Amino acid sequence: MKKIVVLTSGGDAPGMNAAIRAVVRSALHEGLDVLGCESGFIGLVENRFHAMDSFSVANCIQRGGTILKTGRSKEFFNKEVRAAVIQTLKKQNVDGLVVLGGDGSFQGARILHKEGGPPVIGVPCTIDNDITGTEYTIGFDTARNTGLQAIDKIRDTAYSHDRDFMIEVMGRNTGHLALDVGMAGGAEIIVTPEFPISAEKITKIIEERKRKKLISIMVVAEANHPGHSLQLAEKIKQLSGIEYRVCILGHTQRGGIPTLLDRKTATLMGYEAIQALLAGKNGQMMALVGEKILCVNFPSADDATRYLPNDTLLKINSTLNPL
Repeated sequence: MKKIVVLTSGGDAPGMNAAIRAVVRSALHEGLDVLGCESGFIGLVENRFHAMDSFSVANCIQRGGTILKTGRSKEFFNKEVRAAVIQTLKKQNVDGLVVLGGDGSFQGARILHKEGGPPVIGVPCTIDNDITGTEYTIGFDTARNTGLQAIDKIRDTAYSHDRDFMIEVMGRNTGHLALDVGMAGGAEIIVTPEFPISAEKITKIIEERKRKKLISIMVVAEANHPGHSLQLAEKIKQLSGIEYRVCILGHTQRGGIPTLLDRKTATLMGYEAIQALLAGKNGQMMALVGEKILCVNFPSADDATRYLPNDTLLKINSTLNPL
């Protein structure tokens, strides 16, 4: 192996730059040439490559987003386009590919290799923390801390005005973010895609409150429908007369300075990704299992999402934070 390509794909996540830095500098240390591909798979299709050296990743470890930029490519779904990409990679003498992103990015890279592309190793980066096979994905800690900080600030206003608030966090298919943010923020009710609660049930819980609280905080995962908490709040108001002010955090959770945990995990995974390629591994990703960084197979397309396994923590939260 003499030359690799590194790219970031899908949604950006805090810590991606730390992973890019580790991939580039680890590869250079091993005597490999490194090409950066801009804008994810779009860059593969449009030949957006540039050589990277140690100075290319200087002063980026503390930055959010991705210095390589990211995106999604509809053209990449076309087999003829992928064939052209493979030929381009061969002309560039690329021997390996490191993809930073989520499951969709990994599936695309795996198909590319299956059709004749170079070996690929993935580094899981998504604030949703929802990739099967790893207990942690880069960006999750920063995103949950952003959500927690928002709740703490909103609570000041809620207390000052005796208002109830509903905070919508990201989480397309899973409730990992909502659960952690809700528990740490003292939310009375947490709504996740795995364990949805109807407006009627929420209203019943509120009306059966055992003590009078000055304010109430509810955390709701977006559940692939950004902004749906507005409709939920309106329904609760119609049923009970209780008004929840809605705050949708949205993409603010994707940005910001990455936390220590995200920087450290990204650095270790980036280093190990290069070691995996050098060891001849392919179609695998870095994974945090327990306290170890391991190389595991990409999740299958049919079982790619890691959901909340049960509602134990939700029940505990309800016990500790009754309305």
